Amino acid sequence: MHRIAADPLDVLRTRTSAKWRMYDPDVLPLPVAEMDYPLAEPVAEALHAAIRRSDTGYASGSRPVAEAFAAFAAERLGWEPDPGRVTCTADVSMGIVEVLRRVIAPGDGVVICPPIYPPFFDLVTEAGGGVVAVPLAGGIDEGWSLDLPGIEAAFASGARAMVLCNPHNPVGLVPALEQLETLAELAARFDATIVSDEVHGLLSQPESPYVPFLTVSDAAREHGVAVTAASKAFNLAGLKAAMMITASARGDAVRDGMPYEVGWRMSQFGSIASVAAFRHGAHWLDGVIASIDDNRRLLADLLEDELPGVRYRMPQATYLAWLDLSVLGWGDDPAEVALERARVALAGGPAFGAEVGRGHARLNLACSPEVLSEAISRIADARDQAVE
Repeated sequence: MHRIAADPLDVLRTRTSAKWRMYDPDVLPLPVAEMDYPLAEPVAEALHAAIRRSDTGYASGSRPVAEAFAAFAAERLGWEPDPGRVTCTADVSMGIVEVLRRVIAPGDGVVICPPIYPPFFDLVTEAGGGVVAVPLAGGIDEGWSLDLPGIEAAFASGARAMVLCNPHNPVGLVPALEQLETLAELAARFDATIVSDEVHGLLSQPESPYVPFLTVSDAAREHGVAVTAASKAFNLAGLKAAMMITASARGDAVRDGMPYEVGWRMSQFGSIASVAAFRHGAHWLDGVIASIDDNRRLLADLLEDELPGVRYRMPQATYLAWLDLSVLGWGDDPAEVALERARVALAGGPAFGAEVGRGHARLNLACSPEVLSEAISRIADARDQAVE
């Protein structure tokens, strides 16, 4: 399997995106979910061609992206979404909020499963709902799963929706088909809506392919809305294009009820890049997934050798690693100490859920092996200096 090599640090530091402008130059920045790999050549060429023809107006609607994604999903995932049941918007977070606004009343409970991507807490409240936290079952040692009895209890107590992270950020869980089937049955029984954030789905490893929620069952199609994008898999977050996908009349009513302006929020460059990625980017994506696989295994070896006692479970998907750093004795938010003492930036665990995130941090694996090795060495040196 071919690999995609990350750009060298001197090149990366010329980037002006958040990952490379939030910290001082001596910091290795591994918190923000941006990849260090060069853009897929078909995507780069499509964007260059758009510039050459001054094609910088409004995006022409959802159909081009929807059709490109439908073909890609059919071939790669065995999923055949109907392009006519896709509404594009700027990004996945915006899509989640717009869906929630149409399926809950102000104050209704919305289930999320910590440790979870921190903006989920705010997306629920932005949509007018109240957060109902049902932490994942299991843990690093035995693996995670959805707490289905906890979710059932939340629905029984009045929660009207759930934002599912499929695959799960930050732990890299790919929920099992059987769990998704049961979740869909619960949604049907309580007439709830599952908003499935699948932006990391295309980054699942071959031995644990993710299951698109809308393929699970009739109940999932009736009660689910998928929100996804090329943004994570192809490193296009700054180009602003995402899809809200439905598979039933109930779901269609959710999209159809959105303000007209929602569909105009996708950017022209986001549309152009997404179409190029879905049509011509599969080979590049395979190389990225292989590089991430190498790094998730390298991290396990590095931790065993240099930071024994730090707990880590290789993610089944995403390029993110959830680390239990409690053994270092660096308090509730060890990322703060790692930044100060090791000059390594990680995403602080408590933001992913105060109770389950204490002592933890999230690390971005989508970098060169050299950067990953240097980061772990710096943390180990900072630990040793503290002991001395």
